[in-house]
Amino acid sequence: MSTRQKHDPKADGLKGAHLDFAHEMGYGDYLELDTLLSAQNLRSDKHDEMLFIIQHQTSELWIRLLLHELTAARDCIRRDELDPSFKMLARVSRVMDQLVSAWTVLSTLTPSEYTEFRGVLGRSSGFQSHQYRVLEFLLGNKNPVLARPHAHHPVRNAEVMAALEAPSIYDESLRLVARRGFAIDAAVTGRDWREPYRANASVLEAWRQIYAAPKAHWDLYQLAEKLVDIEDSFRQWRYRHVTTVQRIIGFKQGTGGTSGVGYLQSVLQLELFPELWQVRTYL
Repeated sequence: MSTRQKHDPKADGLKGAHLDFAHEMGYGDYLELDTLLSAQNLRSDKHDEMLFIIQHQTSELWIRLLLHELTAARDCIRRDELDPSFKMLARVSRVMDQLVSAWTVLSTLTPSEYTEFRGVLGRSSGFQSHQYRVLEFLLGNKNPVLARPHAHHPVRNAEVMAALEAPSIYDESLRLVARRGFAIDAAVTGRDWREPYRANASVLEAWRQIYAAPKAHWDLYQLAEKLVDIEDSFRQWRYRHVTTVQRIIGFKQGTGGTSGVGYLQSVLQLELFPELWQVRTYL
């Protein structure tokens, strides 16, 4: 009888696969998975706390990517390099779609399940996310009061304050529009970046001209639509946040001390790029 091994076709796909990583970097090393997967430290013995932690940790990772892309896009706009910024801004919208979908997962947490471990959160709340605050400031929703929760942490505070004091992506877009020859009020292009942006008639008129002749101003027109895409996705993200919180805790006060759903509903009314929405009425 032959001692020859029987051919296993299932093994063909493994030919050439490197299987020894004793002295080389592997997948887990590159992604530092030992660190990442050891960061889910439950503070209760309740099964559903794992969902709550992972939901928020993954959201923070996506926000980290948003900041990476938006900061780079803002720098491109500042240098009048719009083509590479469009890819970055498109990616931002797709990342926000992921964040919207994540609320669907958290909504599987029932009020009874959340109540079992809510007490271990203390005063911690997503309201205190320094990355989210940087994101809002980068998008133009400036409010110095919202920087205060980070004053105790030098590194986080420095990131938040830097975002507060720098032009937002919309500020840089309007400065670009002005450089292209459109009559933008100096009060817009030279304003105090720490203050919330206020809609301006000269900005509305500039966007009206751009939208009225898109072929003549194609890159500015495309920039405007990329910004609208982002705000559209951002609104959906906020709306799903409100509905998920209401579904789980109703109108209870938030763990961080805000009014909870009431506070979240109030921020739904904010417009990041007001003239880009207003201009539709005047075309």
